[in-house]
Amino acid sequence: MAQAWPVVDLFSGAGGMSCGFSRRDGFELVGAADAQLGKPSAAVGSLGCNASYAASIGIEPAEADLAGAEPAEVCAAMGLDGSRPAVLVAGPPCTGFSRTIASNHLRDDRRNGLVGLIGEYAALLRPDVVLVENARELVTGRFGGHLQGLLDQLAALGYAAIADTHFLTDFGLPQRRERAIVVAARRPLRPRGLRSLWQGWRIDPKATHVRRAIWDLPPVAAGRRDPADPLHVSPAFRSEVNQRRLAATPRDGGGWADLAGQPDGGGLLTPAMARRAARGQFGSHPDIYGRMWWDRPAPTIKRECSHVGNGRYAHPEQDRLCTVREMSILQGFPRDYRFAGTMANMYRHIGDAVPPLISYQLAGLCEWMLTGARPDPGDLLLAGCQLTTGDLLRA
Repeated sequence: MAQAWPVVDLFSGAGGMSCGFSRRDGFELVGAADAQLGKPSAAVGSLGCNASYAASIGIEPAEADLAGAEPAEVCAAMGLDGSRPAVLVAGPPCTGFSRTIASNHLRDDRRNGLVGLIGEYAALLRPDVVLVENARELVTGRFGGHLQGLLDQLAALGYAAIADTHFLTDFGLPQRRERAIVVAARRPLRPRGLRSLWQGWRIDPKATHVRRAIWDLPPVAAGRRDPADPLHVSPAFRSEVNQRRLAATPRDGGGWADLAGQPDGGGLLTPAMARRAARGQFGSHPDIYGRMWWDRPAPTIKRECSHVGNGRYAHPEQDRLCTVREMSILQGFPRDYRFAGTMANMYRHIGDAVPPLISYQLAGLCEWMLTGARPDPGDLLLAGCQLTTGDLLRA
């Protein structure tokens, strides 16, 4: 190909979506923008994700709060200078849609309105393809008006679109993660989805297990770094009781409910755990302080994955939280990806990201739409991740 297709990434985070496109021949990242907000009340820049993006993607994202900035000004800050990208990708905040926050079923979070901004950028940039990734509730939740508004905007601009939800484990991610993906193509191009990309093929389920993804990494203690990889590190325990609690938790999938049945385990339960155990209510938050299973996909890795008390994020057998590197591998990042900033922020960068193992496939999907040639399944496997051509099975 004489010239690469330009790609612009909105809400670019640590570069999960951009990584897949930057590592696929035929695409070039020409602009990215993110406000680096750790949470709505935090100051712009507090998340520090642009440093992780620049370290691995090679361009500096514009620090811009897309909620309040004019699209033309953001495009100028990205250095686009009126140029038209072939692909516009966007991963607006999903916290306001996610079913894991009970109040999202009752009220429409103001951040959900950011979905509509994508249409404004599409009107300004006129890309051939628009690609959006978000929580599944963007498609299935109560506040689907945001998605419908975007689809109406795109239709008025001459795009045809499809919106689906997917279990990303089906496409090789070593993690249980369900996401919405919206694909819009400017006519006469035809939008296509991930399922059609993989039609006739499937991934061996064993390739999505935690064992396959991280078993070969060297053991490290909590708070200690691997000399060969400074990102193979997890936090030291700040609480002695947390350390003892995890040490007493059975290997390979154990959880706090297992402690209730041990002779001395009751003293390791938090008051809330003890109350639930007394009532036999082990189904409430069963994953907190839990270990991953070796022979299952990891649980959904969320932005607050930097503490064993926030989910089933402990190593299957070592007495510690999964390291930054292990968590990034389970999130589909290649092993050479670089993260920057505080350890807590690096975990947030990972949990917030679009898995590059999947975005590489989405880049192949865009290639199919732009050229009419469907990639071979062996050409959909991101180098540096756990998948091999031996994991491809005929459906």
